[in-house]
Amino acid sequence: MSDTLSGRQCITILCREFGFFITSQKGSHVKLRKTVGRIVITTIVPLHKELSLGTLRKTLKLAEVDFDQFSNYY
Repeated sequence: MSDTLSGRQCITILCREFGFFITSQKGSHVKLRKTVGRIVITTIVPLHKELSLGTLRKTLKLAEVDFDQFSNYY
């Protein structure tokens, strides 16, 4: 995985590879949602030029996406 990842790149990967879709945006934060059966998974991605590793990991934890699996797409 490269050193930096932007918020837009994170959103693109989550939407294309993991089935999320954008539900809303408030300021510089975008809300993504995915439905698995009856369970709705929601995560928030900040639209920063560079996401820190901690922010990325927390975003992926809320999205129930494994970091190693996510890093295969970037």
